[in-house]
Amino acid sequence: MGFDWSVILQNQDLFVKGIWLTLKISALSLLFSIPIGIVAGLLRISKNRVLSFIATCYVEVIRGVPLLVLLIWIYFVIGKVLHLDDYWSAVGGLSFFSGAFIAEIVRSGIQAVPKGQMEAARSSGMSYLQAMRFIILPQAFRRVLPPMASQFIILIKDSSLVSVISVVDLTLIGKNIVSTTFRSLEVWTFIALIYFVMTFTLSRVIHFLEKRYRVVE
Repeated sequence: MGFDWSVILQNQDLFVKGIWLTLKISALSLLFSIPIGIVAGLLRISKNRVLSFIATCYVEVIRGVPLLVLLIWIYFVIGKVLHLDDYWSAVGGLSFFSGAFIAEIVRSGIQAVPKGQMEAARSSGMSYLQAMRFIILPQAFRRVLPPMASQFIILIKDSSLVSVISVVDLTLIGKNIVSTTFRSLEVWTFIALIYFVMTFTLSRVIHFLEKRYRVVE
């Protein structure tokens, strides 16, 4: 059986639409997951045991549940209650899922800063919040930036699962094209190439950030 790559050119507008929607969902999810992760990460190391317990439960539960199950549950349960469509259910699911991992990145970044930095700041008259804002977080930022950037790559790949709740992303467009043309090998090979190009490009950007913001011990 020969290959027929003309199916790609014939559906190029659909592929462009799918690429744009995939990147848009990934970018929005990252935008929302960053504040979620930062707050959860700070609460995890909070001295308030109640807040720390709540944040820990969120992180452990979300990280322990498959993303596919989380997306379906949000779409059919929370989405129906809050009247969310498939698009915003997908963004919400990806945001909460990614936020749990960002929380761990933030927590580990803050705890990697020597404890003496906080003690010195407090002894100089700073409050806990001032010390976190002006001393600890700027140092932690350089440590967490590369892994947080890597999370964007993970989000792009994870976004392929939103097709299960009928979001017309790159993956669902590929499924639809295959169902009408029966050229599965050509379509999925092209989609795999698209994902590779997107993630490889971002990996080069991350490599640049790692070199620029490398922490010298």
